[in-house]
Amino acid sequence: MDLHTPCEPEVRAPGASAALPRNPGCAPWTSAANSLGTALVVEDDPGARNYIRSILRKAGFKVLVAGCGEEALDLFTSQSPRLVLLDIGLPGMDGFEVCRMMRGLREDVAILILTGRGDDSDKVWGLDLGADDYLVKPFAPDVLVARTKAVLRRCSRQFLTSDVLTLGDIRMEVHSLKVFKGDREVDLTPREFALLGAFLKHPGEVLTRDRLHREVWGENHHGSAKALDVFVCKLREKLEDDPAHPKHFRTEWGVGFICR
Repeated sequence: MDLHTPCEPEVRAPGASAALPRNPGCAPWTSAANSLGTALVVEDDPGARNYIRSILRKAGFKVLVAGCGEEALDLFTSQSPRLVLLDIGLPGMDGFEVCRMMRGLREDVAILILTGRGDDSDKVWGLDLGADDYLVKPFAPDVLVARTKAVLRRCSRQFLTSDVLTLGDIRMEVHSLKVFKGDREVDLTPREFALLGAFLKHPGEVLTRDRLHREVWGENHHGSAKALDVFVCKLREKLEDDPAHPKHFRTEWGVGFICR
């Protein structure tokens, strides 16, 4: 990644060395910088942090930055960003733990994990903890902007609907982000919730792996088959009477899955 973008003054957490600007008409923000809302960049490398911030500001975001997990959580709770770009390899509290804590605090925030690791297990773990997508470094500016906008669109669609979806004794309240099996509420991660929604919208229909990836992760996501299998298994564990012999979420060998 080219990290030679000129450095700009950083916006840091309250109490840090640089104060957060209060007047939206003053530098470094312009009126255009607020059009896409606030993004929080959590990255311990100053060069990478400035590079990402510069790209997002030009795309129309107001950008906050943090160099560690504790600082990121302070900004997250005090400034309520719409989007978080989160590096995994942080000092002290790692990005996985930060992701878990942020998702526990808010369901409506879009979280994009930034990682220099190409290991599928890292990607699966991050998604399972509540991340909406991931991006492997290095990446081009246009790729970063496209992925951030895509993840925001997906999250917005999830929170605009008020439908209630049912299948047998399974009930999904999309607007309130709740799932019930009979009278018992079932705790699902955001990714499990999105996958369940994809199934319940197409009952009795064979869904290919590619289609499920598009429905849950978006058109530009290139996830592994392993990640999808992990999430289907978790749905079975939480919603099937006998996960070893699933009644609702069944595998169509060589094709994908079907929900009945």
